[in-house]
Amino acid sequence: MLRSRWIAGPEAERPGPLVAALTDFRMNRTLDLPGIARRGLSLGRLWPTLPGAVGMWLWADVVNRRVGSLSVWRGEDDLQEFVRLRAHVQIVREYRHRGTLRSRTWQIDALDRATLLHALRARADAR
Repeated sequence: MLRSRWIAGPEAERPGPLVAALTDFRMNRTLDLPGIARRGLSLGRLWPTLPGAVGMWLWADVVNRRVGSLSVWRGEDDLQEFVRLRAHVQIVREYRHRGTLRSRTWQIDALDRATLLHALRARADAR
């Protein structure tokens, strides 16, 4: 699994409780990877300005045609605002029929990147 560096958001120092969100998109075709990666990275560049964003990693498992993110938010409302963000909606519309998306959200008491990385690796290993 490849992953980006931790990208801090404007709420990077926010104490818990927080909301973590893990996405896992399995592409039908490897040919879609360059476009998906380009679009995901463009969203990543917005990260430092997104209200309620604490931090996130982008990740990829190229061999198994999977990409995703693990993000941390101040709260569920902030996560939902991101989901409705125009740039995010456009990517979802463009790629939704090119694979299968799985996602999971859960509450965390505090930002513990080691524990989050463990959750990310466990998901990546669950093929």
